[in-house]
Amino acid sequence: MGFNFKDLFVLDIANNHQGNLEHGLRIINQHSEVIQKRNVRAGFKFQFRNLETFIHKDFQESNIKHIKRFNETKISDNDYKKLLKEIKKQNLYSICTPFDEESVDKILDFGFDILKIASCSSNDWPLLEKISETNLPTIISTGGLKIDEIDNLVSFAEHRKIDLAIMHCVSIYPTNIEQCQLSNIKMLKERFPGLTIGWSTHEDPDDSNIVSIAKAAGADIFERHIGVETKDIKLNKYSSTPEQVGKWIDSWINSKKTLGKPNRDILEIERESLHELRRGVYMKKSLNKGHSLGINDVYFAMPCQENQIYSGDFKEGIILSQDIKKDDALFTSNANFPEISDANILYKYVHKVKAMLNHARIDLGNEFNVEYSHHYGVKKFSETGCVLIECINREYCKKILIQIPGQSHPFHFHKRKEETFQVLWGVMDINIDGREKKLYPGDTALVLPGTWHKFKTENGFIAEEISTTHFDNDSIYKDKGINDMEKKTRKTTVKHWGRFEIQDKLPSF
Repeated sequence: MGFNFKDLFVLDIANNHQGNLEHGLRIINQHSEVIQKRNVRAGFKFQFRNLETFIHKDFQESNIKHIKRFNETKISDNDYKKLLKEIKKQNLYSICTPFDEESVDKILDFGFDILKIASCSSNDWPLLEKISETNLPTIISTGGLKIDEIDNLVSFAEHRKIDLAIMHCVSIYPTNIEQCQLSNIKMLKERFPGLTIGWSTHEDPDDSNIVSIAKAAGADIFERHIGVETKDIKLNKYSSTPEQVGKWIDSWINSKKTLGKPNRDILEIERESLHELRRGVYMKKSLNKGHSLGINDVYFAMPCQENQIYSGDFKEGIILSQDIKKDDALFTSNANFPEISDANILYKYVHKVKAMLNHARIDLGNEFNVEYSHHYGVKKFSETGCVLIECINREYCKKILIQIPGQSHPFHFHKRKEETFQVLWGVMDINIDGREKKLYPGDTALVLPGTWHKFKTENGFIAEEISTTHFDNDSIYKDKGINDMEKKTRKTTVKHWGRFEIQDKLPSF
């Protein structure tokens, strides 16, 4: 694991220090108060240029907009060190943007924590080569880059082993709402799932809504230009005062609370609220103990009382455990539910497996066979089992193996088949001839004929199995009891998902 970029605020001082040490300290101290009050992760960012070489000698005195601004706000290395010391005193991250190779060396010499590459330098390959040698965590803005240029940048960082995060950025100063294109954040997260994606903002500093949308789109780093206004110093249209930064961060905090966690963690108060609106099961007629209820024996109405059976839980075949009168409520205390059939147990797992494939963005089409392996019975499928989807079985064979969280598959070997597993999603714990190994997405494991192997998972996995031809009765299990079973007892094999075949092949109760 590299540097944790998540929920990091980058406050860019840029040239807003005006080349004045005292004003630079004022910016740091006033914005530090805002950060400390809200207890968020943040860092201040400088910009380094060796102006003597960065600007061509013939243009040193030029009135070109940016050159003039750089010269007017020049600050000494000694003053920069004093500003850096103040940042470290506040226990905040020190970040710096180099615009030339000499500045990269200065950043290392000064001891900054993080490098930040500006959009204008994001395809400056000589500078990027220099940066790749620093071993510092690096954030790169992508303003003005086409997607293939971002692809090149990410590939470059992977080859150089740069600890990288990238920022969606619109290099228009200031940026209007219709120019923000925040959908690119979601696109970048899907395209580069291993990277932290951020939002480098130049919108109106009084607009605190856009950061909420960026957070909802998946941004985890947020950058904004900052400054402090005085009687003589006014900020540009995209730099924020401490008050504006405070409102900006507050908006982010509220959006984070609103978004919550994507784990369907249902609040008890929510369930109670819904229960008040639910229908309970009531009797259409008086019936005796032992009667098996059908749909025509009951009706559904509000309220659903405490311990009363909810309409959504009603199943035909419920057995009355005592006599009951017309219009009485059916409670859990006077009803016995029928045992769930093996078919219904498997249907429940089919839904889980389909959801895992959807989550992993794996589309299998509609021409495949599915094998549900339940070596110790369907009722123990959650403990011992696996779903094997046969895509192709010729001289070569391809299967997709899926295990839900907590499942294991017992020790066995194949007499004829050679197979290679490659994990596509999740983590597979595999044991090959007694050697245990964790396989992460992209990892492979070769299993030769006659080689004992088993696998399991803590949180679920999806793997591809590429092998020689699959033959029935080719698997030999360590547990001799499994070898003695009929195939239909330990496996249910169906076409597609077996919407109707499962019910036909498994006993119902």
